Amino acid sequence: MKFNDMAAFVAVAQAGGFREAARSGDVSAASLSVAVQRLEARLDLRLLNRTTRSVALTEAGQHLLASLEPLFSEMEASLDVLNGFRNKPSGMLRLNVPTSAARIVLPGVIAGFLGRYPDIRIKVVVEDGFVDVLSAGCDAGIRYDERLEQDMIAIPIGPRVQRFVTAASPGYLDLHGRPAHPRELLTHACLRCQFSGGSKPTWKFECDGEQIEIDPPERLLVTPSGALDLTVSAAVAGLGVVHLFEDLLRPQLDSGELEPILEPWWQTFSGPFLYYPGRRHLPAPLRAFVDYLHELSAALPSRA
Repeated sequence: MKFNDMAAFVAVAQAGGFREAARSGDVSAASLSVAVQRLEARLDLRLLNRTTRSVALTEAGQHLLASLEPLFSEMEASLDVLNGFRNKPSGMLRLNVPTSAARIVLPGVIAGFLGRYPDIRIKVVVEDGFVDVLSAGCDAGIRYDERLEQDMIAIPIGPRVQRFVTAASPGYLDLHGRPAHPRELLTHACLRCQFSGGSKPTWKFECDGEQIEIDPPERLLVTPSGALDLTVSAAVAGLGVVHLFEDLLRPQLDSGELEPILEPWWQTFSGPFLYYPGRRHLPAPLRAFVDYLHELSAALPSRA
C-alpha cells in the first residue's frame, strides 16, 4: 500500500474535493484522482462517491479516514518537532476562539508574540460553541473553564478576572425607568445573544450571596460572532438593555452613551483558558505560544 495514495485520500477527504485539495498542496487534481483510484483498486472498495460538483465519503471511506487522520496528525506533529532545531520556530498556529476572546484577549497577546517570532503565522477561527480543536483543524482553542473537557490541558490566557455588565442608554432609562433588581428586567426590552447552536445564554447576577439567573424577553437577538457591534449600537440608540463583557462596553460607558445599571449585581468570573489536547509532541508554533503565555503569566505580579 503506497503512502502517497493514502495521503492523497486524506487530503481530498478533508478538503471536500480534488480541486480544493490541489489548491492547498503542490499537486494537481488529476494526480490526486489517480492516487485515490489506485488506492480504491488495491482495496477493492469505493472510498469516495464523486459527482461533477461534490465528493462524499462512502461508509468504507469514513472508516478509513477515521483511522488515518490520527496517524497523519501524529506524523505531522513528530516532524514538526524538528522545528526545535531551528534558530526560530516557524509554521502556522491555528486557534479556535469565541468572539469575546477575539475582541478582548487576542489583541493584547498576539502582537507581542508575532513580534518575537516573525516566522510564525496565526490563523484565527471564530466560533462561540465548544469544538473539538483537532477535528476543526486547529492546534488549540480558547474557552472558559465551564466549557472545557477534562482530558484537555488548559493554561490561563488574558485577564484572570472578568465580569458582565448591564447597561442601557440614558434616554431609554428615562423613558422606561431604572431597574433596581434584576427581576425587573423581565419587563424591559432586552438585547440578547444566541449561540449558533440555538441556545441563548441566560443573564446571571449575584449580590450579597444571592444568585439570580433570568431569561429576559428579547427585542433584538443576534449571534455573537456576527453582530456584537450591532448589539452595542442598538443599546446606544435606545432600543433596550444590554448585558455583555465589561471590556466590550467600556468605551460607551466612559463616554456616557451607555449608563450602567444594577452595578451591585454585576457578577465576576474567572478569565479564559487556552486549551489543547495532551500529547507528547506539540507543534513548534503552539509550543512557542504556550511558553510565551507562561512568560506573560510569570510577569504579572511584577506589574501589579
